[in-house]
Amino acid sequence: MIPVKVGVLGLGTVGGGTVNVLKRNAAEIARRAGREIVVSRASARSLTQKRICDTQGIALTVDPFEVVNDPEIDIVVELIGGYDMAKQLVLTAIANGKHVVTANKALIALHGNEIFAEASKKGVMVMFEAAVAGGIPIIKAIREGLSGNRINWLAGIINGTGNFILTEMRDKGRDFSDVLSEAQALGYAEADPTFDVEGIDAAHKLTILASIAFGIPLQFDKVFTEGISQITRADVGYAEELGYRIKHLGIARKTEQGIELRVHPTLIPKRRLIANVDGVMNAVLVSGDAVGPTLYYGAGAGAEPTASAVVADLVDVVRAMTSDPENRVPHLAFQADALIDTPVLAADNIHTAYYLRLTAEDKPGVLADVSRILASHQISIEALIQKEPMVGESSVPIIMLTQLTLEKEMNAAIVEIEALATVSGKVSRIRLETLG
Repeated sequence: MIPVKVGVLGLGTVGGGTVNVLKRNAAEIARRAGREIVVSRASARSLTQKRICDTQGIALTVDPFEVVNDPEIDIVVELIGGYDMAKQLVLTAIANGKHVVTANKALIALHGNEIFAEASKKGVMVMFEAAVAGGIPIIKAIREGLSGNRINWLAGIINGTGNFILTEMRDKGRDFSDVLSEAQALGYAEADPTFDVEGIDAAHKLTILASIAFGIPLQFDKVFTEGISQITRADVGYAEELGYRIKHLGIARKTEQGIELRVHPTLIPKRRLIANVDGVMNAVLVSGDAVGPTLYYGAGAGAEPTASAVVADLVDVVRAMTSDPENRVPHLAFQADALIDTPVLAADNIHTAYYLRLTAEDKPGVLADVSRILASHQISIEALIQKEPMVGESSVPIIMLTQLTLEKEMNAAIVEIEALATVSGKVSRIRLETLG
């Protein structure tokens, strides 16, 4: 049988890993796919650069459009990243009747609705397993393995850099800035770490997961996003003392009012399995009405873990190439005409519990004032720690856990607490989820 010819756009870490996996496991992959899969052409920024893969037998070019316009290519693998160029290349490949596999979460989160609509018109597939959580087959699990369930909620550690930083802060008592510098030195974080530490990368991934889980259009602009740069080692230590750990989670939950889409630091009970996912590893917890809670764990990045997902998509495309387009698994799990516009809730309308830390004068009546403000906003205190003042200090840290409340009520309460003459500085607020 004639081999399926693949064109790869980008021979960096993931591109090189993909070529290596396809070559090393060629026989096994052919057994699974039913046909041989061969990389026959690839584009790269430089033709002389040293690579992690063997490019023998691959026609190289610096122009990616030569690949997407090559009539011999059956499937285009987009691994260059970014927005504009990647979108143009993917849409050109689709217009040329080629199937597409991509690891580009930003592309799918921002432009996926348009890309999938064009792919449906042309009867081609766009696969993106590698766009979320690297080597963890989480998209396939939700789209296919859990297709008999109504998904209630999902929560994920979907950025390894942030998880590495929080793990080091907890285990070694280090400051955020110190660990971030190490993460950059190790290659876990970019020179500009904004996408990782401020939650933008996780928000791209959560957008995709929520769409597949709930059958809604991709809506990146509606994800509430908060980073970890304001988390202190004191917060990490107090959380441990209270029986919790801080993780940077992406959370999507379906409620009667609408869908919550949020990325933020979160206290979760230490006993939860996901609380014990450390270092650069990823994990996604998915709760379905029939199956209950399920946990998916593995490497969220790296050459071959991500290549594993890319190659799995290639195998799926090859298996389905001869099938009627109407009988293929839909791009976003639900049939295109069955996607619904369930409203995405504004952050003010989210219900969650909270960890609060404030610095107040050590004198009678202060705690009563804080409690009165919280009560006026229907906020109940679940637990409280008041530390002894340091020698020579007149202020003490007060740490509280609250019960479930509405975000806008908490916002209003914090404004009033910070206005108290006996409270100095800002109130630190971290959301809390039991994930039960």
